[in-house]
Order: sequence, then C-alpha cells, then structure tokens
Amino acid sequence: MWLKHLSVLNFKNYTESTLDFLPETNAFTGQNGSGKTNLLDAIHYLSLCKSFFNPIDSQHIKKGEDWFMVQGEFDRELLCDVVSCSIKKNQKKQFKKNKKEYSRLADHIGQFPLVMISPNDTSIIIDGSEERRKFVDNVISQTDNQYLDILISYNRILLQRNTVLKNIKDTGVFDVGLLEVLNLQLVESGERIFKRRQQFMAEFLPEFRRYYQFLSDDAEQVELIYESPLMGQDFLQLLETSLDKDRQLERTSIGIHKDDLLFSIHEGMPLKKFGSQGQQKSFLIALKLAQYSFLKDKKQFKPLLLLDDIFDKLDENRTKKLMQLVSEDEFGQIFLTDTDADRINRIFEEIGKPIRIFDIQGGQVNAEVQ
Repeated sequence: MWLKHLSVLNFKNYTESTLDFLPETNAFTGQNGSGKTNLLDAIHYLSLCKSFFNPIDSQHIKKGEDWFMVQGEFDRELLCDVVSCSIKKNQKKQFKKNKKEYSRLADHIGQFPLVMISPNDTSIIIDGSEERRKFVDNVISQTDNQYLDILISYNRILLQRNTVLKNIKDTGVFDVGLLEVLNLQLVESGERIFKRRQQFMAEFLPEFRRYYQFLSDDAEQVELIYESPLMGQDFLQLLETSLDKDRQLERTSIGIHKDDLLFSIHEGMPLKKFGSQGQQKSFLIALKLAQYSFLKDKKQFKPLLLLDDIFDKLDENRTKKLMQLVSEDEFGQIFLTDTDADRINRIFEEIGKPIRIFDIQGGQVNAEVQ
C-alpha cells in the first residue's frame, strides 16, 4: 500500500498544496515552523481520522478560514481508493472513502495502517500510564475492529459506574443491584481487553527487542513489561473488595484502565530516570518499528511509515543504520522530515535508495529538491 497523491486545503498553515509521491521514500525539508510536520499530520488524518498532535479538529483550520479538507489517493494491489476528511467550524467531521461517507469513523481504522515516529513520542516515556495504554490500544485497534468496540464499551460502562459511585455520596442512595450489573458488564469487556493485550505483548516483545538490539549494537539491555491489576487476579473479586475505597474516591480504582507498560534499562533501572536522550530515542524508535512489524504481519501488507525530525538526538551512525533498515524490503512507503536537504541527499546516495525531496517554506511546497 502506498499514498500516490496528497492535497490539502486551508489545513494549518497551508492554503492549497498538492503533492505526488514515490512509492519508496519522500522527504519534506525546510526550516522549523515551515509546515513540514503539518504534511505528515495530514497523512495521519487520512489513516486514523484524526491529528497525531491535537484532538481538536477545528484548531487545524487555517487562520481566517472556516473549513479545511485533506484528500489522498491510495494504491494497494492495483486498487485505487480516494480518502478525504473535511472539517467545517461547528459542524460534524466528514470522512469519506471513494465519495461515500462513513457512518462510524471506527469502520475506517485499520484500512490504511500507519506508524508515526515523532519527538512527541517522549510522552510515552515521560507522561503517565494513559499514554502507554493509548499506544497499545492504537496498535491493536488498527488490526482488530472488535477490540476498538469493546474498548469503547468498557469506557462507557466505567463512566456509568463512576457516576453511580459519585451519586452514592451526593444522594446517600446506594443501588446495590445496579452496581452488581455494572460490575458484571465491566468484567465481561475488561477481561476480553486484558486477554487481547496479553496476546499482543507476547507477539510484540520479540520484535521490539530485535529492533532495539539493532539500533544500539547490543550496547545495553532494556526491558518492556506489561503490568495489569488483572495479572493472576479475579476482576470481579477485585471490584467487590475495592468497593469501600471506590466509594471514598467516587471512582473505580481497579481495572484494565490502570494497566501500564514498564520501561527499564541497565537491569531494571527506570528508563525515564536513567536512560540518556539517545537511549530513550532508540527505545521509542524500537517501539514504533515493532508496531510496524506487528501491523504488517496482521494486515499482510506494508503500512505507511512517517518519521518526523527523526535525526534529532541520534548520532550519524545510528541515523544511517536506521535509514538503511527502513529502506529495505521489510518496509514500504516512507515519509520523513528534516531541516537539512543536503544531509538527506547524502544519506540516501550512500545507501543507494531512491528518494523524492520537497522543499517546504512558509506553508508552500516550492520545488522538488534535486
């Protein structure tokens, strides 16, 4: 699968631009703030129905305008699909494939899988457990539509249970029967999510280790561990024994919404505290490349790979190794950004791989760099 054509209208700092791509590697080069990353985000919209960076759709409309549209033409096994996303202020987002609008955006997820590596990925390491759960859920959802539906159901039931807990304190009314029903519903969906996450981690971990060893030349050992309250515990029993605590907190304190991934380096030391910037970057890239392998294996075709400012904090040797790796047959179409067109040209000349480089200045695609 590859993206042949992209057009953006009133999207972020672009008024109107159209681009035609190579099926191998395409680069957007220019100064910081020129709009390179915005083009990656436009591609992300076409794949996952939303921005990688900001969930508020209206904030991506160009200043002074009332709407934006992003459209792309995908080629997969000689079949062509035109995907478009349009946003008007104060109106529902329209998402279409071949001019037919989706009734549910969830039905689009996974049709055109994508992996994006960005400096913003540091939130997976630095921020709380929600960011790491989102990473896992994003990967699984692109290969399993049922998982996304179960996750939505779990979160809806969780909200209902939390409302009941809050009402107990506000009104003094304790509806035991309603809480028991919600417990059973939460357990049903929660256990399915837990088992799916376990299955995912068993397949994901070997690929993650392989990529990290490649990027680091086996210089250090890292660990990635899935942690869940449901490990060796009965979910229903956990909910029942935590009821007094939940009533005090007015929220559900136990469940798969508390799952986490533990990242460590140097035999169990937290990566967040003891990993260098380069080690953290290599860890994140290995996570995303393992995500790519997982998606490719499940979908039986190659997803898109987006690399935003990938050379920051990576030394020249690791940069060249990474470009050599992702340019091999194991990977498909690649989009990357960098401030230095000469560096991109030099690297791809050295590894002998084709690349198309676009010069971006102030929201304008000025020319293809030769």
